[in-house]
Amino acid sequence: MSTIRGARERARIEVTAAIKDEARKQLAEEGAPKLSLRAVARELGMVSSALYRYFPSRDDLLTALIVDAFDAIGAAAEQAAAERAAGEAGPAERWVAVSCAVREWALAHPHEYALIYGSPVPGYIAPMDTVGPAARVGLVLIDIVRGAFRAGDLTLPPLADELRADAERMAADFAEGVPPESVAALVAAWAQLFGLISFELFGQYNRVVEAREALFRQTAGELARSVGLRDAGTA
Repeated sequence: MSTIRGARERARIEVTAAIKDEARKQLAEEGAPKLSLRAVARELGMVSSALYRYFPSRDDLLTALIVDAFDAIGAAAEQAAAERAAGEAGPAERWVAVSCAVREWALAHPHEYALIYGSPVPGYIAPMDTVGPAARVGLVLIDIVRGAFRAGDLTLPPLADELRADAERMAADFAEGVPPESVAALVAAWAQLFGLISFELFGQYNRVVEAREALFRQTAGELARSVGLRDAGTA
């Protein structure tokens, strides 16, 4: 019985992977709003009723693709941070390395990046299953700043009085051990990092910026300084 069960589990894993792969092809060709379970089933030679046993609805399939994308970009950030930490890089250098790893993943997976950071899919509401994976990149950056603060290597940026309550709440909610001044700057830096990537990926730099990697690295270093990390440099 265990052999049969194992074979069934392997078959389910393989079919699930094939469904996701075909769905990603549709994302690239048609965009997320036009993702269709029937079209996926047709391309795989499956009847729709069989595919529904794996993903009961289009939204379930979208959620799986979104979670996979967030996990992949999060893993890229975590790997970059770990590699730089193992090499005894400073916190600012780790910040830049993580930022560049996120950009490289986005450029290599533009349609998956667009799925998670592009326009919302009409009619789709992301469930709580996506929250943890979506936080992975941010948690890596928070951990870099937290480590710098504990080591006494963090310069606190200015914080407007009207932002302090929000900054203290955010620190308590998701950045314990990071001073409110840096938490507010972190949120702004996080938004700017993904704004830079989105500008590049969605064509906003066309006929404007040619040295895009150099611009990104320089700006990532400036953002590291904006959250209080010292000696921001290139990765």
